[in-house]
Amino acid sequence: MVRPTLPRVTILNLRYEDQVNTPYQEALGSTLISRGIRERIVLVAVTMPDRTDDETQESLDELAQLIDTAGADEVARITQRRDAPDSAYYIGKGKAEELKELCLALDSDTVVFDNELSPGQQFNLEKLLGRTALDRTAVILDIFAQNAHTLEGKAQVELALLRYRLPRIRRGAKAGLSQQAGGIGTRGPGETKLEVDRRRIGERISRLDRELDNLQKTRQEQRKGRERSGLGSVAIVGYTNAGKSSLLNRLTSAGVLVENRLFATLDPTTRRLALPGGEPVLLSDTVGFVRRLPHGLIEAFKSTLEVAVNSDLLLHVVDASAVDPNGQIAAVREVLAEIDADKVPELLVINKSDLDPDEAKRLVYEHQGAVAFSAMTGEGLNDLLLAIGDRMRALTTVIELLIPYDRGDIVATVHREGEVVSIANEDEGMRVRARLADASAGRLSEFVVVK
Repeated sequence: MVRPTLPRVTILNLRYEDQVNTPYQEALGSTLISRGIRERIVLVAVTMPDRTDDETQESLDELAQLIDTAGADEVARITQRRDAPDSAYYIGKGKAEELKELCLALDSDTVVFDNELSPGQQFNLEKLLGRTALDRTAVILDIFAQNAHTLEGKAQVELALLRYRLPRIRRGAKAGLSQQAGGIGTRGPGETKLEVDRRRIGERISRLDRELDNLQKTRQEQRKGRERSGLGSVAIVGYTNAGKSSLLNRLTSAGVLVENRLFATLDPTTRRLALPGGEPVLLSDTVGFVRRLPHGLIEAFKSTLEVAVNSDLLLHVVDASAVDPNGQIAAVREVLAEIDADKVPELLVINKSDLDPDEAKRLVYEHQGAVAFSAMTGEGLNDLLLAIGDRMRALTTVIELLIPYDRGDIVATVHREGEVVSIANEDEGMRVRARLADASAGRLSEFVVVK
């Protein structure tokens, strides 16, 4: 029997260097693959007419990083070009059979699609392949579940997971379809196991929604307190692993966890930062974004992402060493638009300039107003702080106040909440010109000199 060749398959971790056109069994005939604790994953992607093969491979490379972060190993990847997804298997039936042969040959545990699978497609694939079939969304949700540590973060991840799993609950064994109750008052067709599971998940979703509403109210009260302080707010956003936490640590010595992996930190951190002019601002880190970030995660994390929506300035961190930095910029801006944060002023920060100086210079030239910076070495720190100060001052108004000599507390407030431009002593008191946010200017309105 002639074994088929599979031209769009890449097999990893094999002794033969080039296995692209080699039948699976022959490729494995003289190869020993040691099975470790980590799951063995086969990646699958379909190239649609609106994408190129290079774009598909770049997306698969990112999915491989996600797989590694989740604690598994990629052992092979398979791609197919189609005009539209197959309704039953996403890939064609013939390609699904080839995928089954590959999984058997490599003894893989799981198949992960870079595309989003419908519940029906997932069920059909698992039935055909005899192993778990997941999509990109499931992998991201798994990583979030591993990295959420705060009460709110855990609730947000659980909510997104339940909403993802609810339509994927399948009818189980025959024993699971029996009535759940019997006796007087309960005779009749009772609930099936499937219905019970769905009802319980629905109840848990409702409970989590209420818990997150309460946590969101607490967060709103905290935000109101910060607004009353008159301090400007700056939010750090960007693609995952672009260096947002490293930037926060460099600017404020926050001590936030920094690891070279995707979604290392999920929980927001806020620290106070003094700008070169002396005015303080609140600097907040946020969860990283990624291409095709699951909509359910965006919905679940909306209360956390509100720190970006309600900030005065966004520090959009870009990895200069990334394969496609402009694609990552577009992906972040797409998510910002989805959470209504695209109207907030943005300062592009080209991080990791020490790894690729030429690319950093190109990005600064291409995006006027951007600043090159290295969170690792601190190179460009002064330029970055000056740029933040200039952007924040552009959002404030210079006002003139006449403060009585016995109101030193007001003078201290002006110094604390804004930038003092000049001070002059007069008979009635001190004439102070200062840059203040609207909230601070409103509280000090009785001292404002009206011209």
